[in-house]
Amino acid sequence: MILATTEATAGNAALVSFCIYTAVVFALAWLASRKRAGKSFMNEYFLGSRNLGMWAFAFTYAATSASGGSFMGFPAKIYTYGWVMALWIGGYIVVPLVAMGLISKRLNQVARKSGSITVPEMMRKRLGSPTVGQVATLLLVFFQFFFLLAQFKAGAKIMTTLLGDVGVFIAAKDTIESVLQPLPWIGGSGVDGAYYLCLGVFAVSVVAYTAWGGFRAVVWTDMMQGAVMLVGVVILLGLALTQVGGLANATREVAKMVPPEEGVLRMEVNAKTKLSQGAWFKLETDERVKYFRVKKDTEVSPAKGGGGDEVDVICLPQPTDAEVKAIEKQMGQQSVAAIPFVYQKESDYKYGAGKQGVYVSAPGPSSTEAQGFLPVMMAMCFFAFWPFAGSGQPSYMARQMAFKDTVTLRRSIVFVMIYFSLIYFPLIIIFTCGRVLLPGWEIDSDRIMPEMAMFLTSNAGAPWLAGLLLAAPFAAVMSSVDSFLLLFSSTITRDVYQQKHPDASEAKLKKVSYAVTIIMGVLAVVAMLKPPQFLQDLIVFGSGGLAASFLMPVVLMLYWPRLTPTATVAGMVSGGFTIGAIYLVGFFVHGKFGEFPLLGLHPFIWAVAVSALVSVMAVRFSKPTDPELVEKYFGKVDGRPEIG
Repeated sequence: MILATTEATAGNAALVSFCIYTAVVFALAWLASRKRAGKSFMNEYFLGSRNLGMWAFAFTYAATSASGGSFMGFPAKIYTYGWVMALWIGGYIVVPLVAMGLISKRLNQVARKSGSITVPEMMRKRLGSPTVGQVATLLLVFFQFFFLLAQFKAGAKIMTTLLGDVGVFIAAKDTIESVLQPLPWIGGSGVDGAYYLCLGVFAVSVVAYTAWGGFRAVVWTDMMQGAVMLVGVVILLGLALTQVGGLANATREVAKMVPPEEGVLRMEVNAKTKLSQGAWFKLETDERVKYFRVKKDTEVSPAKGGGGDEVDVICLPQPTDAEVKAIEKQMGQQSVAAIPFVYQKESDYKYGAGKQGVYVSAPGPSSTEAQGFLPVMMAMCFFAFWPFAGSGQPSYMARQMAFKDTVTLRRSIVFVMIYFSLIYFPLIIIFTCGRVLLPGWEIDSDRIMPEMAMFLTSNAGAPWLAGLLLAAPFAAVMSSVDSFLLLFSSTITRDVYQQKHPDASEAKLKKVSYAVTIIMGVLAVVAMLKPPQFLQDLIVFGSGGLAASFLMPVVLMLYWPRLTPTATVAGMVSGGFTIGAIYLVGFFVHGKFGEFPLLGLHPFIWAVAVSALVSVMAVRFSKPTDPELVEKYFGKVDGRPEIG
């Protein structure tokens, strides 16, 4: 465990400023709940009465898009794969132009004309089919849940870093670990009580303020959180570049680095010894010095019959001078005594092992793919993935139902594009610098954002600033979680419960929506007790699955009068099934959750193509939509339906 007085002080100061930020969030939820008094619960709670102006609409759209994936998962991938992530994320800058420009105006018109509050409801009313709404609801809940899971993991990781030096938190963590260790599945010697505690605290806080405030609270907090995210990134960029000696120096240092190995240390101890995650060990040989970092909290016991106890580690086989300097500084602060050990390598990167320059050039290193992290075809897929996947997100569509007029839409598109440019490209620079300043965080790369915030502010002599900088990723997480919980609540309340109980009172609908919000929060906590390595993998799967299910059916529903209910259902199911099936293949091939690049293409490309083909073909073999509905939403010109 690293014991540094300055870090403890930083943690306490950061906690105070972070608590102030959280108090402001709850104050906004309280004001929003008062604003809702006397208005229609469903229309106000879920859509803010459809009168969002430019700033509110732009910020809530941007903040919902910039999720925990942007501020936790994306930095983790930058840290792990290097500069190639600029190609990976480049398409995200044009998300507003494509996603908002493609369907926003027409979507808003159809939603208002139909009086719809949710995407499944709009599809059901436009096509006159309860089945369409039911299938849309099932697919939305399934894929959106993966998106929600990623945010819960991100929130827990942020709080783990923030509270790590607080005495009460440490005591509570130890208590939880002692209770959970005997349990199956989540127990064992490596149980992470800090993560479980923070997961619970985060879930309670975000579920409470979302249920309390509703859509307007989400929009108001999104405006504040959007500003916090932007300011946080700008400050982090300045601190990172200053402390690393400039971008040119950071790039030179990163170019010298080689990917780490994974292995075990066989340690011989006389008594039980507890090793904390992140503890460093050094092995000096005639050829070179190697450094090893403990991957998770481990208790080492005296071995029976000799041989030593095993500890999972990553190894830096060829550390650069900058890495050595940073590691030695940390080793001078840690409390682990020298322990005899023998190192045994167990796995290596399939692309980039032992090679310099892989972090500053395409395709980037990879531990699973022999062709590297981002081959050319996959890079092209991601440039299409982000903008078109954004077009198919029901959570974004809910925002597009609520803007006030066309002028608001046009201005918001420009604003959000500029905003994304000021967020994502600086993040690439910041966490490329992170490889130089904080080596060895491959042990838990999803924590690199909060760790960087604490490290940079402590070095700058402004520990209180860490709380505000940590508020940036936390704002991104909360702005997404509240939107997704509200989406679940509105969808299930409106499209499931109210369909079966059309005469339900507003008081009853309110209780149902609160219950759904709480239940989804509990399910997310349970699912995240054993999280995957990269939360960004959940983001990509969730957003890809939603777009595969909804992109083509929604676009055709809005612009093609001939679309039928049967074709819509076929398009949604075929798209969702295709991306799920390809990911399942990836799981069996790689042994872990992640996409499988069939013929070098991302599963999203295949799924959207299948969805479009099936939708168009099914129109030929299905009963036409009610002509009155076609006329209602498209009008007539010379006796023929008008498109647009």
